Amino acid sequence: MEDDIGKLVVLGVVSWSISFMLIRKSFANRSFDFSNRLVSTIHATLAVILASLSVEDWSFPVSPSASKSSPKQMRTLAVTLSYLIYDLFCSMFDKQFNLDNTFHHLISIVGLGAGLAYGKSGSELVAALWVSELSSPFLHLREILKELGYRDTDLNLAADISFAVIFTVARMLCGSYITYVTVAASNPIIIQVMAVGLLLVSTFWFYKIVKMVIYKLAKRTTSKKIA
Repeated sequence: MEDDIGKLVVLGVVSWSISFMLIRKSFANRSFDFSNRLVSTIHATLAVILASLSVEDWSFPVSPSASKSSPKQMRTLAVTLSYLIYDLFCSMFDKQFNLDNTFHHLISIVGLGAGLAYGKSGSELVAALWVSELSSPFLHLREILKELGYRDTDLNLAADISFAVIFTVARMLCGSYITYVTVAASNPIIIQVMAVGLLLVSTFWFYKIVKMVIYKLAKRTTSKKIA
């Protein structure tokens, strides 16, 4: 890993931490999770923009495969690596510990760290980053709306459905293809393992999302019948 990339990661961790503290102070009457989700939404939006700008060929985004990462790709991965490190430590101070989310973060940190260390597989990693973060703003919006008093409303249901649809298309369809491309190419074994690991976590989350959507729609139908 180049020195400037290492410095960018450190700067990123500090910046995300300061952002959280400023948001926490600005929304002192809100929960710890509320402030962290605002930071996460900012990161997800920034990550998708940076990943989009670093794609070398939109006719085949996961190309060139198993190749040297471009400077744009390295910086994009460094920004997200710094966020994941911040978020992993931040979650330790939250009362609600999430094992699968921690596992996801550890896999991602190792995979992105390896990609930066090797200076390789930038196309695959940026593509994985893009599909992973595309649904994140809607994930956080669901919980933010609940804390703002919009639980069980049409707006909250719309956020739920939007998240489920985008997650399914991005992670399960596009993500499966990206995993195949990553494993099939001559990428470092640790990056191939990361790709498979992330797909397994996404599959587990997909199962939970399907259950959530079925429950929400069933509850909605029951409420209308009673009314």
